[in-house]
Amino acid sequence: MNADLVEVVRSGFRECVHRGSAVVLRPDGEPLVGVGAVHGPIFPRSTNKPMQALTLLRNGFEPVDSAELAISTASHFGESDHVDLVQRLLDRFGFTEDELECPPDLPFEEQARAQALAGRERGKAARRIFMNCSGKHAAMLATCRINGWPTTGYLDIAHPLQQAVLATITDVTGEPESDLGIDGCGLPIVPVSLVNLARAYATLATAPENSPERRVADAIRAHPRVISGTDGPDFRVMSATPGLVCKIGADGVHAGALPDGSAFAYKIDDGSDRARLPLTLALLQRMGIEWTDEHSELAAPAVLGGAARVGVIRAVPGVF
Repeated sequence: MNADLVEVVRSGFRECVHRGSAVVLRPDGEPLVGVGAVHGPIFPRSTNKPMQALTLLRNGFEPVDSAELAISTASHFGESDHVDLVQRLLDRFGFTEDELECPPDLPFEEQARAQALAGRERGKAARRIFMNCSGKHAAMLATCRINGWPTTGYLDIAHPLQQAVLATITDVTGEPESDLGIDGCGLPIVPVSLVNLARAYATLATAPENSPERRVADAIRAHPRVISGTDGPDFRVMSATPGLVCKIGADGVHAGALPDGSAFAYKIDDGSDRARLPLTLALLQRMGIEWTDEHSELAAPAVLGGAARVGVIRAVPGVF
């Protein structure tokens, strides 16, 4: 049974609660905290992206710099630097934007979205390159070209690239195979339990320097804004917590690890974004990070009534 994880308190009254499951692992990989259903498979959504990027490195993809590797793991906000990185990657391997098989979308970040709408051509503002997964798709196209695999139909689970992704995620997580899903960008989703998802992030964070696993972790650490965007949860949490590598996924998933191998993963049942930061910070505090005023601010975002603070969003006391 899943548990109450995050509560919204307004004017002294508990207004609502967000339920879900969460796990914290010690550096030795054993659970320190386990709440709810942490051993059954979930769809990690974009939290699987670092393992998808690891697949690309294992199959010959060589980014020109760590920013290019970071955009390959990103759920980016479609800001100009994100789009420029994806375009550079496409140009380097001779692809056009139309060869991306992710769906067209608008930028997530407010100003970038407004600019896209203001500059739309022929009534069409959405573009494939704006889609938050476009960096991953561009790097997948590059890996297909490097290996002589078809550059069309790479979304299909039978495609050699997706078979390689499945093998990598199975290897890193140790998760038994189960039925796949389809993500919002059209790619297969490999189910993983929260315990094994956390262990996978610990593997990335503690891998030997310059190994493919460590290169993925270090690229994310070096470029937290590239993998998310202005004021994105991953950007804010990693900026406040040196050494942390983490990645959100849609529908309330988040996972991450510290350099010592301690790790966390969770799934919020209702997929609420407002529950993310309080829950992530509560788990990091349980992992023993050095706590700062910035962490305190992230851990308890305000509920506003007009311009006044009338409540708080926080982890349920005593759960962790």
